[in-house]
Amino acid sequence: MTRVGRVERTTKETSVLVEIDLDGTGKTEISTGVGFYDHMLDQLGRHGLFDLTVKTEGDLHIDSHHTIEDTALALGAAFKQALGDKVGIYRFGNCTVPLDESLAQVTVDLSGRPYLVHSEPENMAPMIGAYDVTMTRHILESFVAQAQIALHVHVPYGRNAHHIVECQFKALARALRYASERDPRAAGILPSTKGAL
Repeated sequence: MTRVGRVERTTKETSVLVEIDLDGTGKTEISTGVGFYDHMLDQLGRHGLFDLTVKTEGDLHIDSHHTIEDTALALGAAFKQALGDKVGIYRFGNCTVPLDESLAQVTVDLSGRPYLVHSEPENMAPMIGAYDVTMTRHILESFVAQAQIALHVHVPYGRNAHHIVECQFKALARALRYASERDPRAAGILPSTKGAL
C-alpha cells in the first residue's frame, strides 16, 4: 500500500501543490520563490527519506508570509493524508541534530491531536535572505495544525541563524521519518490503547 499525500490549495494569495511519499528515497522538487525556505523543505525531504514535491506561487510582491504559511498548511495536510490509518507505525519519533555551534532536539507523536512546543535562541539575525526567522515557529504551527500531531522542538543553543533554523528542519525530518515508519513487530496494530489516532 502506497503512503502518498497530494494537496492542492488555491487562494487569492497563493497557489500551492504538495505531494509527499513517506516511503520514498529523499527525492525532492521544491519551488516556492523563497530560496532559504526551498533549502529547508529540501532538508525535510532528504533527511526524512520522503519524496517531496512542492510548487508554490505566491504574492511575494507583498512579502513571503502567505507563501510560507500556505505551503506549510498544505504540507501538513498532505502528510496527514499520506499517513492514512496509521496502523503498524511506530507513532513516536525523536532526533537530536547538531549543526556546528547549534543543536536541535525534536520529538514527535503522530497522535491525531495538534500541539506545538517550540523554543529557540532569542536575538537571532531577523532575516536569512528573504526568509523572516520568526516564520519558523509559524511554519511548525501551521504544519502541526493540519498534520494533527504533537511536536516538541527545542534549540538550547546556537549563534548563527541559518544553522539554528536548519538543524530544526533536519531533526524534524528524522523524527517524522522514525515516527511514520512501519514497525515490523506491530504489523496490523494501531499504536494506541484508545483504538484511535
